[in-house]
Amino acid sequence: MDIEKRLEIIKDALEDKKASDIEIINVAEQTSIADYFVIASCQSSIQVRACVDSVEEKMEEAGENVRHTEGYRGGSWILMDYGDIVVHVMQEETRQFYSIERLWTEGMPADIDEEE
Repeated sequence: MDIEKRLEIIKDALEDKKASDIEIINVAEQTSIADYFVIASCQSSIQVRACVDSVEEKMEEAGENVRHTEGYRGGSWILMDYGDIVVHVMQEETRQFYSIERLWTEGMPADIDEEE
């Protein structure tokens, strides 16, 4: 499955659980960690976990398995590694504190809006 479709699945799963401020950043030119970072905010650790569970479920339905997940127990910042896509789901306060988008200012925002 192409990367744009996988990004769309992730974004839709996050939106389904009411994540906010979802950003998709192309970091391929800046790091070998991944090609894209997906960053989303949530109101609580319960919502963070619900968003992560939703992403994992929808990606598994599409035949994509998460390679590694970190932070699930704490719930303030959960990272999901899909190889070329890394998903960061964070409580709003955690996201504001770490401001990871600022670390990737040279990354290009990705536009994956669905075609209608």
